[in-house]
Amino acid sequence: MPEIKLILKTPSGAQGSAGGAGGAACCCAPAQAEWITGTVPTPAGPVCRVSTTLTRSDLWGNFKCRVSSFRDSYSVPPGLYAVGEPAESSDIFVSANYKFSFDTLRSRLSGLDAWILVLDTKGINVWCAAGKGTFGTAELIERIRATGLAGVAGRGRLILPQLGAPGVNAGEVRKKTGLRVCYGPVRAADIPAYIKAGCKATRQMREVRFGLVDRLVLSPMEVLPAMKRYPLFALVVLGVFGLGPKGIIFRDAVSGGLPFLLLGLLSVFAGAFLVPVLLPFIPFKSFALKGWITGAVVVLFGIKAGLLGRMGSAPVWAACIFFPMASSYIALQFTGSTTFTCISGVKKELKVALPFYIASAAVSAALLLVYKLFEWRVI
Repeated sequence: MPEIKLILKTPSGAQGSAGGAGGAACCCAPAQAEWITGTVPTPAGPVCRVSTTLTRSDLWGNFKCRVSSFRDSYSVPPGLYAVGEPAESSDIFVSANYKFSFDTLRSRLSGLDAWILVLDTKGINVWCAAGKGTFGTAELIERIRATGLAGVAGRGRLILPQLGAPGVNAGEVRKKTGLRVCYGPVRAADIPAYIKAGCKATRQMREVRFGLVDRLVLSPMEVLPAMKRYPLFALVVLGVFGLGPKGIIFRDAVSGGLPFLLLGLLSVFAGAFLVPVLLPFIPFKSFALKGWITGAVVVLFGIKAGLLGRMGSAPVWAACIFFPMASSYIALQFTGSTTFTCISGVKKELKVALPFYIASAAVSAALLLVYKLFEWRVI
């Protein structure tokens, strides 16, 4: 499977001179945290030393944040941390306070003596936080001052993750704090080689790869949110097909609703799993179109396989209209996880696609209403 690559260029003005401001460096991490191994004395106060080895608890937390909303509260206190025995001239790696980002960074600093400056990104990863402004110039300057970093590591280099570059004005940071700013590699795994090369990144270190494994890792966070809404969808479907003049008939609800429930699962599978996996191969740049095409193929396959049995034309047309659009909507949620688009592109897609989503839902509901009225012999 080919990889999707994006070459990022380092902004100008990424180098500066030493200097800084005062403050309190003591970190706010809980003393009982497994990843805290002690403290390092500094002119601005004690700084927590962190382990570069991830524990089972860390790995389990990182897994949970990949598959559930656990990530919404998975963070570490912002502040200054130490790795090994850093000195005034040691490098300072800047991270988001999303714990997965923090863990990924510290695990790649094994054998190094360095500082980690954690910004308050509200528990959001570097790339997303840079877009939202929380991994930004103002927060970086404020965190440098609050921790007294200039007095602790005034001769060190501030090494920012490459994906945080859109949110940070290196020239302003240099002007306000006097600290040098460098942009490190895209992936934390390249940090040792980057440091060994004298903080010079190769072209490969600047590439944003988005291959099959990356897409597969992200797919659970597309499937699970969609499935959280599935019980409500199932309740509505069973209610519609079970409703009769004398009330809701369980037998009718199951026999009529089950095919639609299966098609609903297929539409989730198409939009939340197949689209991420087959992303480079599905025609068009629009995620909405990618999702609709994939959903249409999967749903038509289900119908051809006999899922709708001998149902009349109205339910068949309702399924053909609604479920591909459902896959399209689900696929559109994947935009925030990819290198394919940007905020303006997503807004443009939503503006165009939303009327179609509303119209398809309305038409499908009307067709099912007609089907039920014929079933009740009203028309």
